[in-house]
Amino acid sequence: MKKRSFSYFLLAALLVLIVAAAAACGAAWLWMHHTVRLPAERVDFVVDPGSSPRSVARTLNAAGVSVWEDGFVWMARLSGRDKLIKAGGYQALQGDTPWRLLERLARGDMTQRQITFVEGWTYKQIRQALRENPDVKQTLGDVDDATLLRRLGSDAPSMEGLIFPDTYVFTPGSTDFDLLRRAYEEGQRILAQIWAGRDPDLPVATPYEALILASIIEKETGDAGDRARVAGVFVNRLREGMPLQTDPTVVYGMGDAYQGRIRKRDLQADTPWNTYTRPGLPPTPIASPGRAALHAAVHPAHHNYLYFVSRGNGTSEFSSTLSDHNRNVSRYILGRERNP
Repeated sequence: MKKRSFSYFLLAALLVLIVAAAAACGAAWLWMHHTVRLPAERVDFVVDPGSSPRSVARTLNAAGVSVWEDGFVWMARLSGRDKLIKAGGYQALQGDTPWRLLERLARGDMTQRQITFVEGWTYKQIRQALRENPDVKQTLGDVDDATLLRRLGSDAPSMEGLIFPDTYVFTPGSTDFDLLRRAYEEGQRILAQIWAGRDPDLPVATPYEALILASIIEKETGDAGDRARVAGVFVNRLREGMPLQTDPTVVYGMGDAYQGRIRKRDLQADTPWNTYTRPGLPPTPIASPGRAALHAAVHPAHHNYLYFVSRGNGTSEFSSTLSDHNRNVSRYILGRERNP
């Protein structure tokens, strides 16, 4: 009789355990597939490299995405997804469940952002754009050019011109250095490609000199029809040993002193970038040139022009002699000043 009572007790206990386990599994399943509470339609959050399921759960809660921390940890471990979580930027959306969030993290289904570096921007403007982007993780602070160049493996004397202007897609939480490195490597790839197909007998000896020339072309004209002609003027001047005498180099050398207008004394004030006072190319680029300007620098138009002046409509008037150039200046620049 005692044996039978004990057997009944064991059976009852086993049934209780089974029911409890089933209830626990049911509750866990319901929690896994229950919609999480969000403070908005969508919530952005960033998973850092090496994050554990617990740290991810804490990140979610800190962002306002309400999840049960221990439940999230066990769900990740039991499903084998605890080792699959990928770092990057994500979004939690209305209707998401803990399981759906974990699946997104394991797949690496990240949100994406864009940042555009504009053709003709200086390196200072590029760094400013990175600093002002809320989705970019700031790691560089006041790191100087020399340190960055070493990290990039570049022997250039300056960061100017090395960051290729384009639109770059990234995930929230990407670092400023990651984006700079991508744009630098893209620029090196494109420069090498364009340099390899250059015209023969150019008066520029290295890809870096071509980059410098392209940066001047970029700042001088945005007109596609004029680019190669402007490049041809500079190439002709370099061959003749004439100073380039291009205003954008003066502006660059003035730095913050430039207030929107170049005066005669500015043209006469010597800086390493003043191509009125110094022959040849300046020591560094003056901006980041785009692909079209790079192409023009190594495929200049063949002509005998040595001068050009802006018509005021985005295009230029070209001339071969100083007297013709002076007439064009009188017509297009002095005329505008007399009749603003």
